[in-house]
Amino acid sequence: MDGKTTRRRVITLAGAVGAIAAVRPGSMRQVAQAGEGPKAPLEAFKDGKYVLPSLPYAYDALAPHYDAATLTLHHTKHHAGYVNGLNATLDKLAEARRSGDFAAIKALSRDLAFHGSGHVLHTLFWHSMKPGGSQVPDSLAQALEADFGSIQAAQAQFATATLAVEASGWGILAWEPLSGKLVILQAERHQDLTIWGVVPLLVCDVWEHAYYLQYRNGRAAWVEAFMKLADWGFAATRLAEAKR
Repeated sequence: MDGKTTRRRVITLAGAVGAIAAVRPGSMRQVAQAGEGPKAPLEAFKDGKYVLPSLPYAYDALAPHYDAATLTLHHTKHHAGYVNGLNATLDKLAEARRSGDFAAIKALSRDLAFHGSGHVLHTLFWHSMKPGGSQVPDSLAQALEADFGSIQAAQAQFATATLAVEASGWGILAWEPLSGKLVILQAERHQDLTIWGVVPLLVCDVWEHAYYLQYRNGRAAWVEAFMKLADWGFAATRLAEAKR
């Protein structure tokens, strides 16, 4: 692919980026800003179960850029598979807690992250598109200009990063809460043993450098010690803040 062709593809992708509104950590209610985009809430969890959300448009509404057959298969089979896998994994984890048998915890934890992250990202993906696209609203434009230099530079970086993802993955515009700035990320393994959007409440470092001097390679002893030190009041405060 020559430079001109690459540039044309980047410009084409950048033009399709549109407005991607940041979802506040702890909230999955609304991706659209006032006056912009679909107003449907992200109905991804209901009555104690994760559910496949309805699309904010008809299956043929994104044609010709995204045809009905592809969208239907993507939504009803692939996304639904993540939802079913996530609920099944939670059921298995509940059974493990009831029985006290955690022999499969490593595989179940991976499944939880894989299916959970797939569900979260696909739910956001549907709302990241709309028929005909949209202009960047003023509030997002100001943030893009502040953090990337210009709207065009942000769109070009997003498109190029998305195009350059190795193998399967995602291009992601995100809000990084520590700096209060927008960032553009590549997710080559969408789970990475987490679920996107979670707000950490309590953390324990189990890299060997965190405990080796005292506990040598005794991670179990370190974790037991940590549990005696854990500040659950801090976790409770974090939870309250995340729910605001």
